[in-house]
Amino acid sequence: MAFTFTTLKTAIQEYTDNTESTFVSQLPRFILNAEERILKECQLDVFRKSSQGSVSSGNKFLSKPDDFLSPNSLSVINSSSNEFLLYKQVTALQDYTPNPATTGTPKYYGDWDDVSFLLAPTPDSNYTVELHYFYRPTSITTSGDGTSWLGTNAELCLLYASLCEAYLFMKGEPDLLKAYTDRFMEAIQWLKNLGEGKQTRDQYRYDRVRRPVQ
Repeated sequence: MAFTFTTLKTAIQEYTDNTESTFVSQLPRFILNAEERILKECQLDVFRKSSQGSVSSGNKFLSKPDDFLSPNSLSVINSSSNEFLLYKQVTALQDYTPNPATTGTPKYYGDWDDVSFLLAPTPDSNYTVELHYFYRPTSITTSGDGTSWLGTNAELCLLYASLCEAYLFMKGEPDLLKAYTDRFMEAIQWLKNLGEGKQTRDQYRYDRVRRPVQ
């Protein structure tokens, strides 16, 4: 059964048998923490997007999107062709072009800080760039219709992650907290099988995903 923000809050209260006002006020935080945990545990295609931007001649920095988490690829669109940059550590970029006044078509990029990439060499012209990246999706707690991909397609994972957060807040019985944690770990493994297994191969090239005979 898919969850909306409303039905998920109700389920958490019913599982924990807790309708105390302070607990209820923290329900959005439990769910946000659960979403964050899932987001950092596995890579899903639904958490990936692309955007186009531009770099300016003489400017070695490229701003990251506001919802950026980690890069998948970065390319310069040069004469209608995508020329992909290689990801390097900042020290390698600075070693490659120790003088930032050295310009050319960028070949490498790296994380400068949480809001900018560093390019090397420094762009010698204005270029359009295309970034494919993992991003932070809109939370079920703030989406316009109270739904989310996780609530619709990974409801058990979202529920048990939320229950773990809720029960930690309640300082509940260790045995029950362990049971919720075990159910979450089982559900996150199913989700990882989808996002990091089935979504990364097809049967034409690799045949179906196989498990060892028990």
